Amino acid sequence: MATDHASIVIEEASSAVVSRSLARSHRFTVILCFLSIYLIWGSTYLAIRYAVETIPPLYTAGIRHLTAGSILLFWCLAKRLRPTWAQIRASVIIGVFFFLIGHGALHWAEQKVPSGLASLLIASEPIWVFLLSAVAARQWHWNGALLAGIFLGLGGAGLLMGRSALTSVPGMFVGSLAVVISALSWSVGVVYSRRSHLSGNPLLLSALSLLAGSAQLLLVGTIAGEYRGFSFASVSLRSWLSLGYLIVFGSVVAFTAYNWLMEHYSPTLVATHTYINPIVAVLLGWLLAGEAVTVNVLLSAAMVISAVMLVDRGMAHLPKRS
Repeated sequence: MATDHASIVIEEASSAVVSRSLARSHRFTVILCFLSIYLIWGSTYLAIRYAVETIPPLYTAGIRHLTAGSILLFWCLAKRLRPTWAQIRASVIIGVFFFLIGHGALHWAEQKVPSGLASLLIASEPIWVFLLSAVAARQWHWNGALLAGIFLGLGGAGLLMGRSALTSVPGMFVGSLAVVISALSWSVGVVYSRRSHLSGNPLLLSALSLLAGSAQLLLVGTIAGEYRGFSFASVSLRSWLSLGYLIVFGSVVAFTAYNWLMEHYSPTLVATHTYINPIVAVLLGWLLAGEAVTVNVLLSAAMVISAVMLVDRGMAHLPKRS
């Protein structure tokens, strides 16, 4: 009996050690995943700016998503995941809004627009998602937080746009407008993907959308004549490294971390990256690229980030639709 009791004690102690080890491992994974979507996605704006210095913008986005989509698709095939025709059709539509217009406009704009300013304009996406969702559902529900967030966010975006219109840099206002179009297009894609009720493995759907978007970007880039005067020999080392960073970290690592977090935590908690990304982008643009952080930029950043927080809070208190 004493031997049996000792064995039980040893087994319980071993189980406790294993549980603590698993808990530490899980906690470490959580920290790494949140750091990925906070820091990596915040840094992609500067990486885009460096990549499009010597690589045509639509080709930059197309190569980025073609490579990342192929990696994810091979991963899915290794897991024996097979797409349906409905998933392929939906991925083509999502590819248009997310990648052809969304990322295509953003990459094109960052030839002129500072990465920090671009990140602040993109941060307004939750506001556009709410407005477009309400239009699509033909249901308008309001509360104080939502109204304050919408007006504050639009005011912050307007302040940035007004400043870019007054700047002496050619193409700044048009580039800023392209970033707003990028945010709007991405928001349309979010609303469509929610309303399409398309089921399937998120990794597979993402791989298909990336590949569809990359084909569209490369085709439109070629039609637009981006191949003229372009040669691989003219691409700088900084642009190659930035493109590699966007592929490996921006698309594969951070996206995988995002999917894992969405499986284990609430969307509201995961969506906190929306507040952090523009802060990271503005700081990196200032530290590494010498982008000016003026009082106007700081005020706009405070307005946009506060607006997103208010909109998220307001949406959380809306009545559930039946």
